[in-house]
Amino acid sequence: MSAATLAPSFGRRRHEIETPQSPPPSEPPPEARPVPGRPFQPGSLTELRALCLARLDPGIVATIPAERLPAEVERLLADIANEQRIQLNAREQRQLALELVDDMLGLGPLEPLLEDETITDIMVNGPERVFVEQRGKLVQSNVRFRDSQHLANISQRIASSIGRRIDESSPMVDARLADGSRVNIIFPPLALDGPCLSIRKFSRRKIDFEKLVSFGSMSRAIARVLQVAARCRLNILVSGGTGSGKTTLMNALSQMIDPTERIVTVEDAAELQLQQPHVVRLETRPASLEGKGEITQRDLVRNALRMRPDRIILGECRGPEAFDMLQAMNTGHDGSMSTIHANTSRDAMSRVENMVMMGNLGLPTRAIRTQIASAIDLIVQVERQRDGVRRVLQVTEMVGMEGDVFSLHDIFALEYEGDGINDRLKVRYKVSRARPAFHDRLAYFGQDWAWSQALDDAG
Repeated sequence: MSAATLAPSFGRRRHEIETPQSPPPSEPPPEARPVPGRPFQPGSLTELRALCLARLDPGIVATIPAERLPAEVERLLADIANEQRIQLNAREQRQLALELVDDMLGLGPLEPLLEDETITDIMVNGPERVFVEQRGKLVQSNVRFRDSQHLANISQRIASSIGRRIDESSPMVDARLADGSRVNIIFPPLALDGPCLSIRKFSRRKIDFEKLVSFGSMSRAIARVLQVAARCRLNILVSGGTGSGKTTLMNALSQMIDPTERIVTVEDAAELQLQQPHVVRLETRPASLEGKGEITQRDLVRNALRMRPDRIILGECRGPEAFDMLQAMNTGHDGSMSTIHANTSRDAMSRVENMVMMGNLGLPTRAIRTQIASAIDLIVQVERQRDGVRRVLQVTEMVGMEGDVFSLHDIFALEYEGDGINDRLKVRYKVSRARPAFHDRLAYFGQDWAWSQALDDAG
């Protein structure tokens, strides 16, 4: 068979392989049989890998089901090892076959990490340093790439799958895998220690409020209050740092939306998992290599307003599209939601104000703040804390304006009580039972009693 470059396929596959047919009973198992020849060495591995790839015909490989391919590659490796008189036991043979299949059909050494549901982020800092976030903590993985070229090949395969290019002349790219995982790639000369790859995994599990309570992310009272807020079409802003759980909370909030409503989502990279039947998903498009054809979030928010939405959900507010989002919230699209990067609820308001100013609209500061105060009802501040748990820190009501200053009121505020058992922080929530400024809206939807009951049960 002639050597050829295999076309990449990003379909997920199981790592379980078919066990090759057992030898006749009279023969000892392969790992027990002495194989005369050279002992297995790292150099032999490289040689064996190259010989195997040279014999694989991509046309034939494409016809083999993914679950059968590891067993077929393993048989080919055994034949080549015998021909070249290279000693290779069954475990080494199986491991090499899996690595070759991962290189051909997936993302090479990263495939086991992608299939591990306890891992939420994968960060590759060059071929020999791979870090993962597992159960909220950053740890170094034992995964390695063969060299910088191996990592570059995997990165280029990801970029080419979405019609983009990544090399020295175009050294940065954002992409998305077939399962929805978000990828950022940066190449030398911008990355000094070799190609860098960051993957934010797309969770295959649906996270609802019940699970968030069980994880310790919020109290049951907060979960009930946020459920009421989503049902009553309050405009909600979820604020927090990178990896703090903003999108997860947005997905949980979206489950409270009535299935009869028309929802339009706008995202840089699609991550929201809405379960309603009437959802239109919009995603931005970067500029081409010629610098043309860019579609921004602001363009999409403006277009969404012409699509007769009941709610607009903006995945992340990060620029002048903030003004258009405020306009939507103030013009009949109640129940809209967005996320923003900020450290506190009050900082989130300042960030929104600054982003509106980025649009160079020439509006006075007072007018911008009035727009913000009338548009946003609730700010939910989240944070990934030092014990690895992502928690709600504040649930803050936008009361209005006092002069030129936002008037904010914390309904729930997290208080620390020290270290608990199993390296978990011991926390409690301070609760305010004051009547909210949006009480009339709660009463309109018949949820004022549910709101009051949730606060009473908070203790």
